[in-house]
Amino acid sequence: MATATLPAPALLPEQACERFAADGFLICPDFLPRAEMERYRTAALAYAASRKTATPGEVFRQLCQVWREDAVLRELTFHPRIGAAVRALAQRPMRLYHDQILIKDPHNGQASEFHQDRPYWPLSAGTTVSIWIALGDCPRESGCMSFIPGSHRHTDVPLQVITWAHDLFDKCPELEWQPQVVAPLRSGGCTFHQGRTAHRAGPNTTDMPRVAFSAIYVEDGVTLASGQDWPYPGIRAGERLADPGSPLV
Repeated sequence: MATATLPAPALLPEQACERFAADGFLICPDFLPRAEMERYRTAALAYAASRKTATPGEVFRQLCQVWREDAVLRELTFHPRIGAAVRALAQRPMRLYHDQILIKDPHNGQASEFHQDRPYWPLSAGTTVSIWIALGDCPRESGCMSFIPGSHRHTDVPLQVITWAHDLFDKCPELEWQPQVVAPLRSGGCTFHQGRTAHRAGPNTTDMPRVAFSAIYVEDGVTLASGQDWPYPGIRAGERLADPGSPLV
């Protein structure tokens, strides 16, 4: 069981909002108590085992909208600390777009190369905040996250393929020479990033699966911008994301 008796770490580090706005990302070690993480990790692995067989050579296993089907993972998606942090960083009301489990199997050999998320999402303009939580210790060797500070200001880069190591830099050459920040995390640590922030997760070269939970939160009022309706079947272009499929957090 998750416990409310453990002393909670500070919600966000000092000057977090200013750093998030300037860099496009934020690293928060010990964001959630490590004592809670084993329960979520166990639930994530069990959910993945029941839904999908791993494919040899795939970059990662991705299972989306877990909050709809798993009660334990739903607790994480709507964890009050996460909601409070997302609202603080966005400085406006936010809704869930979707959550997901991201598993890199042992010795998977592939990186999720530098890319921006925003071109993948069929959404109108609006603020987005993504969280990535380590459900288990995640050193560099396991495939931790890396970021390019300031890359969120490049708002017109077309969609990049995450398996192509140089695709982002071919499309936005100046980013190749920007400093990169690597973010190894202990279990319960997390990162936040904006939708246009370039990020990468390296290959998992260890003997253990790298298990992460991620969720994307979008500004209240965002609409579906194209004919694509995933992850909300039945919503058409121009319609707003709303309850119950996209709850406020």
